[in-house]
Amino acid sequence: MLITFKCRATPDVMMLDNLAQYLIGIVGKRLGERGVITHDELGPAITKLEAAIVVDKQERAEHDGHFHEGEEGHEHHEIPPGLAQRAYPFLDMLRAAQKENADIVWGI
Repeated sequence: MLITFKCRATPDVMMLDNLAQYLIGIVGKRLGERGVITHDELGPAITKLEAAIVVDKQERAEHDGHFHEGEEGHEHHEIPPGLAQRAYPFLDMLRAAQKENADIVWGI
């Protein structure tokens, strides 16, 4: 199922519900049928999401190059996209909403 985030300051951002639930959880909200991130909540939400991206990048950097390192019979495995790649459209929306003092809503 797709979740559409709406904000008057940006184009809509659509994502699968499992990613939406994960990102909304990072910023301290629950993905209900409807919801809102108010302009007052945007600063802490941006900080939490940026921190999660930094941690994810660090973990991926530590893991990179060590995936079955030196093991025979293991081909190179492609590492799936990181949190940064998946979260940036939503993070950009949060930042733009903060600049415009706008709320972000979904399910409306």
